[in-house]
Parts: sequence; structure tokens; C-alpha cells
Amino acid sequence: MIARRPVTFFSEGLLLDGELFLPPDLRPGERRKAVIPLSGYQGLKGLQPARFARALVPLGYVCLAFDYRGFGRSQGLRGRLVPQEQVEDARAAISFMETVPEVDPGSISLIGWALGGGVAIVTAADDPRVRCVVAMNAIGDGERSVRFMHDEASFQALLDRIRADRRRRSVEGQSELVHPFDIVRLDSQTKEYVDAELYPEPGFGSEVSLESADLLFRFRPAEVVERIAPRPLLLVHGQDNRLHSIDESHDLYAHAHDPKRLELLEGSGHTDWMFDDHPVFKHVIQLTHAFIDEALPRSSQ
Repeated sequence: MIARRPVTFFSEGLLLDGELFLPPDLRPGERRKAVIPLSGYQGLKGLQPARFARALVPLGYVCLAFDYRGFGRSQGLRGRLVPQEQVEDARAAISFMETVPEVDPGSISLIGWALGGGVAIVTAADDPRVRCVVAMNAIGDGERSVRFMHDEASFQALLDRIRADRRRRSVEGQSELVHPFDIVRLDSQTKEYVDAELYPEPGFGSEVSLESADLLFRFRPAEVVERIAPRPLLLVHGQDNRLHSIDESHDLYAHAHDPKRLELLEGSGHTDWMFDDHPVFKHVIQLTHAFIDEALPRSSQ
């Protein structure tokens, strides 16, 4: 049985809430490869990070799932969903994992889901402690990724709201909170998944500030992805993804340096395969396991 240990750690003075997942066959004094799965937009540790942990821990990894600042039980301003700050939270998570006695500190990898894929890439670009990166349905450019979700009129309306909010913040010091999916507009297939699988998680669907959208538009992982090399990068993207265009991973791949790999999931969208027992999810886990296992030396005992 997977052992689960509640943990906390600090990021820029904020206490973040997490959970450590440990393999059942871990021996006293043994150190294992570690994976930190990073949430996507509106993500919470009990959703996709826990899903990846449940799949990877039986394969021998130690996994840390945590809530970014402002989400779940973590400290931080509610409504602030800023990928640049989530990068700092990911860095703090790496530092924390270096203190965990069951973790080989030289074998820490990041897995990023959707927006978290961009966070993983930007984190690894300037943090050599990340030894391997797997980014799934990732974004390469925040503004471009959001534009893809909207029609021309709704995107222009969002831009107008963001511009008005900049002026409001300069005078009032506060940003307007909006429904999270006013910014990220869900396609019908993803919405069905979100409604059924994500909204039941306490805290999911909280409002997001327009300042967060403003900063998301300035988040461009494709501009720094080349700095991950010579560490390996695996990009995985649903070929029929209607939320995050496949062009995002193509752009990331084009800008990345070797060693790199792009795996397209034929017939798959954004979330239709995100279930523990789905064959595509199982395939992606095995692909991830093989990629990390090849990239990293055997962990110390």
C-alpha cells in the first residue's frame, strides 16, 4: 500500500500544504528517484497531482503533491493565480524534497499538467536541480493559449476587461475577481470533465483576479525552454486537444534543444484520458516512467 505523509514547506514566506507519497517497498535508509507533479489551471493537489502520484509511486518513485499559494490549505492571497509565482512554489518544492530522507536529491524530476507544464518548463530552465521534465498538454505562450480558447469577440472583451483592470489597480490597489472560466474558456468536452471530475473537489472553481490573467499573458515558456538542455524534455499532447492547441507543444519542441521528444496522443483531447484506469493514461505513465528511467542514473541506496 502507498504510504501518504502530510507535509508543509515554505515558499517566499508562505506556508504551502502538501502530501508525500512513498512506495510500499521502500527500505530503511534507501533513497529513491522523486517526481513533483505540478497542477494546471485551478488545480489542487488532490486532483491531477495525486493521480500522477498514484500511478508513479508503485513504479518506485517518491512523489510530492502540493497546493500552490492561494489554493487549498496553502497560505497566500485567494484569487491570485500567477504562473510566475507558481514557478517559485515549484522551486521551493524541490528544495523541500532535497530534505526528505527517502529522496535522492540528484534525481528529482518535474511533471507538469497543462498550465503546470509551462510552470515545469520555466522552473527547470533556470534550476539545474531538475534532472528531467515531462510536460503534458503544456502551453508555450500564455496569451496565445488563451486566445485559442475564445472567439474574436470574447477575447477582445477579455482584453478590454484586463486593460480596464490595470487602470483600476493603479487607483484602487485591487484587482477585480472573475469566474475562472471567463479567462480560460472550456470547450464542451473539457467542461463535461471539469464539471464531473474536478468541481467535486473542495475549493475548485474559485474566482481569479484579472491581474492574474494579465500576468498569464506575459508567461512564455517557449522563450526559455531551450535552457533545459542538456537535460531531457518529454512533451506529450493530445492530438485532438480543443483547450490547449497542439501548436503549443509543437512550438515548445521547435524551441527546445536536444535531448527532446514529442509524443502525440492520436484521437485524444485534453482531459478525456485523465482517469486512473484509462488505457491512454496508463500508456502515458509507462512512457513517462521509461523516459525518466533512461534519463537518470540509479538512485542511491
